[in-house]
Amino acid sequence: MDQTVEVINHIIRTRRSIFPPNYIQKEIPQEVIENILENANYAPTHKRTEPWRFMVFRGDEKLQHLASFFMERYRNNTPAESFSQARYEAAGEKILKSACVIAVNAELHPNDLPEWEEIAAVACAVQNMWLTATAYGIGSYWSSPAVLKELAEYMGLPEGQKCLGLYYLGYHNAPEVPARRNSPIEDKITWA
Repeated sequence: MDQTVEVINHIIRTRRSIFPPNYIQKEIPQEVIENILENANYAPTHKRTEPWRFMVFRGDEKLQHLASFFMERYRNNTPAESFSQARYEAAGEKILKSACVIAVNAELHPNDLPEWEEIAAVACAVQNMWLTATAYGIGSYWSSPAVLKELAEYMGLPEGQKCLGLYYLGYHNAPEVPARRNSPIEDKITWA
């Protein structure tokens, strides 16, 4: 049992956001992605609604299509005098540097549960994904771009689903950096 605690402590305490500029061009096997998502499915959920829904973008064609959504959005929402080719290309850069991008969505059940509980459950699912990716040596991070509503429309999400962001994944060459916290846990606990 002690070994299990040591392993989980290590994974939790070394988990961090690793961004696409640090990703290397190496495909993540589908079975690894499936295992990451399977572990997401074991997150806690009130009333067993299991609100997490994922759309996986993988492979050059799918990633290019998603990147084009962001690039064209930039073009369509930027006045001609402010348009920058560099910013246009940068709009899709994170996606194109990733081996896989997973849209994180929530299926809401407004008659059964408050929205915050469903979002909390999805966040727990993403944490399970993050810990699993860390154990595989895969870098990842969760981003919530300002265009979530438009992104939901782009993906054709059904009514009752809400996009909560994009989860980027890729093998990486980032050095291991110790986790930092602003204050120790003792400063955040009140024993009643």
